[in-house]
Amino acid sequence: MSKIKARHFFTSESISEGHPDKVADQISDAILDACLAQDPNSRVACETLVTTGLVVIAGEITTTAQVDFEQTARQVIADIGYNKDEYGFNSATCRVETHIHQQSPDISQGVTEGQGEFTEQGAGDQGMMFGYASAETANYMPMTLDLAHALVFKAAEIRKAGKIKYLRPDSKSQVTIEYNNGQPGQVTAIVLSHQHDPEVSNAQLRRDILEQIIDPVIPAAQRSPDCKILINPTGRFVLGGPAGDTGLTGRKIIADTYGGVGSHGGGAFSGKDPSKVDRSAAYIARYIAKNIVAAGLAAKCEVQLAYAIGYAQPVSINVDTYGTGQVAEEKLMAAIPKVFDLTPKGIIQTLDLKRPIYQKTAAYGHFGRDIFPWEKTDKAALLQKEFAGTKITA
Repeated sequence: MSKIKARHFFTSESISEGHPDKVADQISDAILDACLAQDPNSRVACETLVTTGLVVIAGEITTTAQVDFEQTARQVIADIGYNKDEYGFNSATCRVETHIHQQSPDISQGVTEGQGEFTEQGAGDQGMMFGYASAETANYMPMTLDLAHALVFKAAEIRKAGKIKYLRPDSKSQVTIEYNNGQPGQVTAIVLSHQHDPEVSNAQLRRDILEQIIDPVIPAAQRSPDCKILINPTGRFVLGGPAGDTGLTGRKIIADTYGGVGSHGGGAFSGKDPSKVDRSAAYIARYIAKNIVAAGLAAKCEVQLAYAIGYAQPVSINVDTYGTGQVAEEKLMAAIPKVFDLTPKGIIQTLDLKRPIYQKTAAYGHFGRDIFPWEKTDKAALLQKEFAGTKITA
């Protein structure tokens, strides 16, 4: 069981929709959504690479949907804001290559109900998936990541509204908070790097970003007196996006999840349909952890699920409440299968995952936003009922 430290500092980062890795994630998930919109049973494992003037889409897709992959990618890029040749990456002029084939029949028989060694729909791969929740914020997310996401989301909002006209799409943030006995205190460091037009001075850029982005998201009262605020610390960030750094699907999994808090199984989410437990089991694990915390059974909770390819039930369940549990972790582990259906088919049905909802997950985090079904706390009452009359742990 993990212990809560008396005093420590923790940092999380986020990246905007214009970051090259996030561009790749959004293209992959837009293709997934386009397939699911026509064929809810689509099997999709779509990977994207973006670099200067080039998009490469590859992977395994089995679907009856008729999708224009190239046009889908161009629309995503345009919506992000890469629409000028001077950015080194333009939705209208970049080259788009597609290299798609069908899902392996060996995998397909393991995840298709009635085929393979077992009659139930099995997991699309082996692996372990984690879900986490903490009572330190209203949305049950780590505060460091919640604020880091809020900074780049606010920056995109300001950019798209034309309030800071010289901003370009790529940006990154980082937030450090001092924790005491597991509780977040003041923000001690803020880093925000934002791509910009070449003409703007560093002084103007730093003033505008501080006043219009940082101050509204993290006001001075929330910051320590000696809080470090670093805005474009290299002094220049003109070349960015796919022209500045190659982007790949699935390369920002820590910002996608919990900002480095807790554990990660290693599997990426974007571009994968919900038969892949890399994605769907991570969503149900978050759903479980959040409902445990919402039920008042722990102040922090991490849930691990592990699966074998082609097999429906998880091969293991683990719960870590970091010493904050109000009931024994063993009892929580025993209760989870009673309240939640953990088979791939059950997860998909519980969270209604065969819908085109995934592109919105591909920037600003998969968790902590109530637009997603795995963020509901509708099982909290059932969990409370399960432990009614149970003795509180010491």
